[in-house]
Amino acid sequence: MSATPILRSMQSLLAQLYDVPVTHAAENFLVHDRAQLQRLLGGQSAPADEQVLLVQHHDEVHIALYIDAAVLERLAQCDPTQSLNDSNLPDFCTALEGVSHFQYLIWSLDCGRKVSLLELELQAEVDKYASALLLLTRQGAGRFPAALHARLFDRVGYLPSLDAASRTRYEEASRHAARYCRWLERRFLQRRGLRVEAWLIELRRFFRCGHQEKIRQLAI
Repeated sequence: MSATPILRSMQSLLAQLYDVPVTHAAENFLVHDRAQLQRLLGGQSAPADEQVLLVQHHDEVHIALYIDAAVLERLAQCDPTQSLNDSNLPDFCTALEGVSHFQYLIWSLDCGRKVSLLELELQAEVDKYASALLLLTRQGAGRFPAALHARLFDRVGYLPSLDAASRTRYEEASRHAARYCRWLERRFLQRRGLRVEAWLIELRRFFRCGHQEKIRQLAI
């Protein structure tokens, strides 16, 4: 089974969450061979199972989305959009992060917006939480997945090969996203029952905020 439909479903899910169009299909920019990625990186090693490459040449922007073939194969065998569970959650998060980076970059380019690396990582952390929560709620007949926040934000590990600046950026993004997602839960999903429409309105508002505005609002 090809993993392409799963990536398509992930991108469609993000488009529905944030009410943004899919103007470029992520699958058309997919690289899944690590050797090919190393060639694109100029011979550098590929440290992660997911990476988005962005190169600007004059007025043209070239984008490639790398997701390791082994991750895609496991997702094809156990489709998280049909059944998301502890066994496929790590691979789901890996692929969803790549699709999130791709979708947010494309949307920002279409809008003429600049985007920082921290903003990109922060949005991806929120996207992983929001997408997993929506899937688990649907698959669980409306039951709120109370353990999800801890699963995504309390058991975080980082590649030992990361340089200090990259690790700090990932840690900051995770910390901000954890605070925001906890606030979302308390305001919209745990008190007086699930208020999904209000949750979506807030997610869409946050998505459209710029870097500095996002960070200022996270002092909640």
